[in-house]
Amino acid sequence: MTVQTQVFNTISGAAVQATSERFQEPEWLRLARAAAWENFEATPWPSYKEETWRRTRLTGFKLQQFPLAISEAAGSTRRQDLPAEYLSTLNQIDSAGALVFEDGRLIYAELNSEFRDKGVVFTDLRTALQTHDELVRAHFSALVPARENKFAALHYALWQNGTFLYVPKHVVVEKPFQVLVHLSAGKAAMHHTLALADENSEMTLVEDFTGAVDGMSDTVAEITPMAASRVHYLRLQNLDNTAWNFATMRTAAQRDSLYRQLQASWGSRLSKVWIDLEMEGPGSHGELLGLYFPQGRQHIDHHTNQNHKCERATSDLLFKGALNDRSRSVYQGIIRVWPGAQKTDAYQKNDNLILSAGARADSIPGLEIEADDVRCTHGATSAKVQDEYLFYLMARGLDRKTAKRMIVQGFFQEVLNRVPVPGVRTKLELEIARRVGLE
Repeated sequence: MTVQTQVFNTISGAAVQATSERFQEPEWLRLARAAAWENFEATPWPSYKEETWRRTRLTGFKLQQFPLAISEAAGSTRRQDLPAEYLSTLNQIDSAGALVFEDGRLIYAELNSEFRDKGVVFTDLRTALQTHDELVRAHFSALVPARENKFAALHYALWQNGTFLYVPKHVVVEKPFQVLVHLSAGKAAMHHTLALADENSEMTLVEDFTGAVDGMSDTVAEITPMAASRVHYLRLQNLDNTAWNFATMRTAAQRDSLYRQLQASWGSRLSKVWIDLEMEGPGSHGELLGLYFPQGRQHIDHHTNQNHKCERATSDLLFKGALNDRSRSVYQGIIRVWPGAQKTDAYQKNDNLILSAGARADSIPGLEIEADDVRCTHGATSAKVQDEYLFYLMARGLDRKTAKRMIVQGFFQEVLNRVPVPGVRTKLELEIARRVGLE
């Protein structure tokens, strides 16, 4: 252990206790923090010898250089007093409610009174601990334990705040709930997302992550769609290109539920993202959608798991990425079918469009089948923009840049057509067009 790591451990170990004391956390949470910190210290740092880290190196990453952002009690800001960039993001979506965080501090919150009267809870996680302690305690870290990986352990030891969303039985909320999470420069921030859709309910949650210049984001998301519920989770990662980003997400889909998740990865210097889709109830259906467009020296790594534990469940994964300059992407995914999970229908596809000679995409799809009455397929492609496609468009009066932009936008359209929120779809289209225009 280096001297710098020893110093970090000393400072952060004290921060675990200080965080609990500052917010007067319940005893169960204080014990969970301490256990998570012990887990973090006991877990070795990732090694390139591990399969999940073999293509992603933490070169240049020094944990001790990121002081923990200090999260204070929730504040109160009027919508019109929010910074212009926050308002611009919020105004893109007609939402049922909105939360805005700065370094773990909730600075703005709103919820349509119609849904509040129906029992919907949409607030920051610290407030939920005070008002719905039993509900939080029952689900917090139930899907993603601290032992999941070293960064999950660090998250549970030092997390500051997060999103809490609960939709009661038979309540349908067609408009999305919107969350904006902004991180300051040079800091480490830990945002936790806990979303629960009770039986036969419907909800859509959109989270935007921005900022973190020369900083680090270490997040965990736990989403639970109960029986016959319908959940859409759209996560837009647009951190600064100097940020380090680590995220662990898991969903447990119950009987006859529908779950759709979009992961859009635009920003960060390096992203390591784990997404687990647990099919735990018969008749459940899950979709995992992914978009990424790294440039410069960005490195984006997604690891997915479609875990079928029961019969008659279906899942569908589609991740698409375009790579420019000397960027790199890694996609590693597996479909696991447990013994007895008959009538499983699972699909997995990863497509990559290489826009420059220096870019590289690694794609490793996989199957692990332990049942005999299933339909599981996977595939992966990597290709350059074909000259004949460019020639065809240019022959009809388009310049080369416009022709290339149309090809790239068309490449992503298969995913964009499945984004359930029009405002998010428009935002993604504009970001794709902007990135193609930077060439």
